[in-house]
Amino acid sequence: MPSYIQGNLALDRKRTVPAAKVKIKETTKVVYRNKSLPTQEKMLYLFTVLLCVLVAGVIIWRYASIYQMNASILKMQGEIREIQAQNSALKQEVEKLQSPDRLKEEAVRLGFNLDDDKKVSLVTPAKPKTSTSSSKNTKAASKP
Repeated sequence: MPSYIQGNLALDRKRTVPAAKVKIKETTKVVYRNKSLPTQEKMLYLFTVLLCVLVAGVIIWRYASIYQMNASILKMQGEIREIQAQNSALKQEVEKLQSPDRLKEEAVRLGFNLDDDKKVSLVTPAKPKTSTSSSKNTKAASKP
């Protein structure tokens, strides 16, 4: 039993498929090259791209300068608010220092004599009798 190989089925010699010969048909493919763009058209495209880049650069530069100006404006507004707060604090301090009660206390502390308000003396200018004597009085009064 030479046709029995590892099983109970017999090999059928008639069914063996002869090795098929593969036929390869070589075809040549013709590749057509497109002509390149003319130099003038290439230059036109190049200048168009450069112009677009230049316009975009100018626009970006303007936006950057606007952003920078806005940032400096915000910074200055913050400084203004800070200075206004300092000014209001200083005004309150000036009002506190100029109060009459504080001035009286400071005068007493420095040793000034405070007279009563009732002791007010009026000084009136002397009445001139004649024009010649008045000129002498004024000269005498003006000399130290």
